[in-house]
Amino acid sequence: MNLVAIDIGNTNVTVGLFVGDSEKFIESVSGDDTDKLGALLVEAWEQIPLVTSADVDLRDGSIVVSSVKGEWTKKVREICKAKLDETIKVIGVDINLPIEMGVENPMDVGTDRVVAAAAAFAVVEDAVVVADFGTAVTIDLVDEEGVFMGGVIAPGFTISAKALSERTAKLPEIDVHTPKDAVGGNTEEAVNAGLLKTVVEKYAEEIGRWPHTIVTGGDFGIIKDECAFVDSWVSNLVVRGVVLAYKKHLAVQGEIAEFETEDAKLADKNKRR
Repeated sequence: MNLVAIDIGNTNVTVGLFVGDSEKFIESVSGDDTDKLGALLVEAWEQIPLVTSADVDLRDGSIVVSSVKGEWTKKVREICKAKLDETIKVIGVDINLPIEMGVENPMDVGTDRVVAAAAAFAVVEDAVVVADFGTAVTIDLVDEEGVFMGGVIAPGFTISAKALSERTAKLPEIDVHTPKDAVGGNTEEAVNAGLLKTVVEKYAEEIGRWPHTIVTGGDFGIIKDECAFVDSWVSNLVVRGVVLAYKKHLAVQGEIAEFETEDAKLADKNKRR
């Protein structure tokens, strides 16, 4: 499988290139920088192998997107059409969600959260919490049956620290970093401890069973080595979830094609009777 997997977030667009199921690169650029984004997409697509049997240059791959920002989705769609003459496939629109959803309104959940949770469960194969630390912090639960149960959303570390500084009289703007301990000995430590530790730990306590806990996202490095309850960390988990979602899509399409072939054979056999 050859794939350009794209995670359109609130701050950056992350592009992953996978050729023959092998990861070639994963890079991020600002979604506002059209030139850099276009160059990165061209660089990725030009490494997708050509279809050997085609009379014209035709690349044997797909471009699949998970997005939480419609404006940038439109931009990526336009770049891919103009520069690559390719149409993108969007998870939740062109491709089904890759995990069973146990929430009331599945389409209201950001596909970044869904695909990351699906990728985590595919590895752990048991109840798992996925904490994504980026512009926003999301902490989601997949139960032991592989059902996405939802979670919580909070402002990211930098946003929280800035808001506290701007709206309180005695708090300076905080330098976000790993807390030295769970209880802050001064203002800066107290804010960091609250942001970086309590939200994940409290969530794990409330679900009544201690699940495997994975951290990911742009700021995951701040806490991955210091919070004892974190079992593992994975960079670019959303991109990897996009790959999983597309693989599941291809598997389903293959099953449908096989069923239709068998159905056609049966119909033809009945005709000849």
